[in-house]
Parts: sequence; structure tokens; C-alpha cells
Amino acid sequence: MNKHSFTPSRLKLARKRRGMTLVKLEQVSGISTRTLSDYENGREQLTTAALETLARALEMPVAFLTAEEIEEIPLEAVSFRAPSKLTAGQRDTALAAARMAIMVNEWMEERFRLPAPDVPSLPGRDPEWAAERVRALWNLGVAPIGNMVHLLEMHGVRVFSLAEECLEVDAFSFYWKGTPYVILNTRKSGERGRFDGAHELAHLVLHPQHEIPHGREAEQQAQQFASALLMPATAVLAKRLNNATVDRVLAAKSVWKVSAMALTYRLHELNLVTEWGYRALSTNLSRMGYRREEPGGIKRESSQLMTKVFAALRAEGVSHTQIADALHITAEEMNKHVFGLTPTPLRGGAQTTAPVSPSLRLVR
Repeated sequence: MNKHSFTPSRLKLARKRRGMTLVKLEQVSGISTRTLSDYENGREQLTTAALETLARALEMPVAFLTAEEIEEIPLEAVSFRAPSKLTAGQRDTALAAARMAIMVNEWMEERFRLPAPDVPSLPGRDPEWAAERVRALWNLGVAPIGNMVHLLEMHGVRVFSLAEECLEVDAFSFYWKGTPYVILNTRKSGERGRFDGAHELAHLVLHPQHEIPHGREAEQQAQQFASALLMPATAVLAKRLNNATVDRVLAAKSVWKVSAMALTYRLHELNLVTEWGYRALSTNLSRMGYRREEPGGIKRESSQLMTKVFAALRAEGVSHTQIADALHITAEEMNKHVFGLTPTPLRGGAQTTAPVSPSLRLVR
């Protein structure tokens, strides 16, 4: 049989991206786990037929499995929330999805001048103080943040959506070769998505590359930072929400575009409601459905940076399919990591994404 060159690291990444164990891939492909293990560890070359079989099983182009070596994101580089609730497979799938996002970003960076990272490093500092410091450094004052995703992108954080196969995983963040990344779970409400963005910024600020966050204390620090960043103490105090009722909380939450529960937590944190009042508010809001959802909430935030990038590429005659081909992935796969911003064909030849005037310049 003819042997075909392939890249073991990409075979392993593709398997993890599909959430498959070696046993599952054997069931789908018909190739034994022992042989698959030999392939992934570079102990045996693939035949042309086996390569095509695995590409079909993994729903990846053959070109993905034969492209240059690819480095995986180390598990220790990322702090997952409630890691004990996630299986090793779920973590691997999320990390593989994030690695796809890195590929998209690196492709864009080769062609566009993207904002340089501008995230302060404030390890060991009080979360409330750190949030105020970030607001000062980024000239935010105490005004509500209009769009959390846009704010992160303006300061060089690469923000991508978490693929739908990773719904069990919350948002997470990490540094990759000096560039900060935030991966957001887009199945949450718009308000909770904003809080997730602020929460992951907290990890980037308070727990930099050499100090990977782990444990409850780090999560509490991120929670406090996010709360203070989105709802500055001075601004909240000025609203005079002392002993606020449920109606006042629901009316006020739209000012900062946060969830009702997040605002209630902040009021308690600032001693504007008593312990009893906090518990009563939380109980009543939970009964009204605000524990899990955000009835009548805001629209999910998306990526302005990628909207402009894709618009600029369309203006240059570059289609989303061509971008995916250059990355050796399918257009459907790419769309899962970019907030669904690449056009999706509809019946009649229409597309779901409207053109947007670009403000970025291609690198010549």
C-alpha cells in the first residue's frame, strides 16, 4: 500500500477537537486503537486510504492532517472554572477548540495590523483596586462599559467564541506566545456573557502568564474584579440603591448591562443591602427566573474586530471559504470560533451576514 506523509500532532488535535477517545475513533473509522496510537505517536506512517478514512471520520480536510506541526495548548496554561465537574475529554475538546481560534488569529495577524496587547499585569493586588486601576489606565472613568468584547479587543485581547460542542465549559482565558486570549461560551445571556468577559480579564490581569490561576480563591478574586469593573463603586453609590427592592434592581441593572443577580451581589458587596436583604432579593429573583436566565435581557455581544476583518477581506474578493481553505479547515468549523460571523449560505443563495464598512488595513 502507498504510504502518505501526515502530521501526528494534527491527527491528535483533530481527534480531541471532535471529542473522541481512541476507542471512539476506532468505532468510527474501523482502525484499531493500537494502530491509531502508533499514528499519533509517529511510530507508523499512514497509508493513503487510512488518511482519507481518518479525515472523513474526523470531519477534517486531508490537508489539515498533512500540514505543518502544531503545538497544543498545555492544560496547565488554562484555569477552568469548577474543573472537578469537567471530564478530561471535555477539557481536551475545549483546548482543541481554542487552538483552532489561535490558528484563525495568527492568519489574521499575518494580514492585518491588529491592536497590540495592552493588558496591565497586577498580580497579588486587591481585585477592587485592580479594577479601578484598569479603568484608569484605559480611560474609562466610571461610565458604564458599552461593549465588553469591543473593549477587550481594543486593548489587544483576542476574543473568540467557544464551539457549541463545548457547552459544558464556561469561558476561559490564557496567554499564547505573549498574546492574551478570551474564549466565551455564547449560549449564555448577553449580561452573563459581559460578566464572563470581565471575569476572564481579571485572570489576565491578576494571574499573569507565570502565575496560572487555580482554585476557589482565584475565582473569587476574578468575581470581585469583574463586579467592580462593570459596576464601579462610585457610580453604584451615586444611584442610591440602599435597601433596593426587586423592582429597583430590575430597573437599575440595565444601566450597567449586568444580570439582576450580579447587581444584587454588588449591592451586598458595597453594604447597600443587609445580609437579610441580600438573601431576600436573591430568593425573589430566583423565583422569577433570574437565577438561570435573564428575562428580557440584552443581545449577546460579538466581535467588532472580526466583523471588520471579514468585511475587508470580502472587499478584496476573499471569501470565507478561501480563508477556511488557507487554514485547512472547513468553513463550518471556522464559523464556530468567530461568533458565526462568516456568511452561511441560505436557500436561494442569500447569506446571513451583511457587509460592514471596514476600518482596518491589510498588511501589504
